[in-house]
Amino acid sequence: MARRPQDYKKVIVYNRKAKYDYFIDETLEAGIVLVGSEAKSLRAHDVNINDAYVDHENGAMMLINSYIPEYDKAATAFNHSPRRTRKLLLHKRQIKKLIGMIKTKGVTIVPLSVYFNNKNIAKLEIAVVRGKKEYDKRESIKQADWKREKARIMAS
Repeated sequence: MARRPQDYKKVIVYNRKAKYDYFIDETLEAGIVLVGSEAKSLRAHDVNINDAYVDHENGAMMLINSYIPEYDKAATAFNHSPRRTRKLLLHKRQIKKLIGMIKTKGVTIVPLSVYFNNKNIAKLEIAVVRGKKEYDKRESIKQADWKREKARIMAS
């Protein structure tokens, strides 16, 4: 099946740890406010979102603790701070809904992936998540192993 142009995603980084550590309740797409040297670093696939999370400040959603290293070819005066807080672009009703969900005990928002869409705009896929206990993580590993084994048996 051919991909439609609006479905195109060029994934830069994926947060694999998120599916292991959390139950994913809901996902959303958000734009990110970047400066020029950050966009260049993203195009070079230099980004780390494993320890990042989303929180609200002054009625806006912010990406906190993400790491986009300085772009080495940019002039020093125009470079950015690697761990700066970045604003996310969402509709007001989405922000209000997310703030209401965050207030629930045990719920947080984490980034799942950073990608460029079909218009070459940097987007962030975020998820509303609940933390897993250790026994839940073991169960997830068992399920993944069984799925892999089942596929192996079916193939032969």
